Amino acid sequence: METLSVAEAKARFSALLSAVEAGEEVVITRRGKVVARLVPERGDDAAALFRAIGSDETLDLKAPRDRKPEAGPVL
Repeated sequence: METLSVAEAKARFSALLSAVEAGEEVVITRRGKVVARLVPERGDDAAALFRAIGSDETLDLKAPRDRKPEAGPVL
């Protein structure tokens, strides 16, 4: 994580965006206090993350047979 003042961030903004795209987090301060964080965008949804785990593996997402279903709220 890189920490920069507002003036430094302004001067290096394009390079900071490249660093964030590469997965880094950047903290921006004003007078020594944190005012902003630049973090990578999380574009993947849950399904994409499961696909990324490995298409070679088979995932068993079923509940274990030895557990009874949990009772829902009584309406």
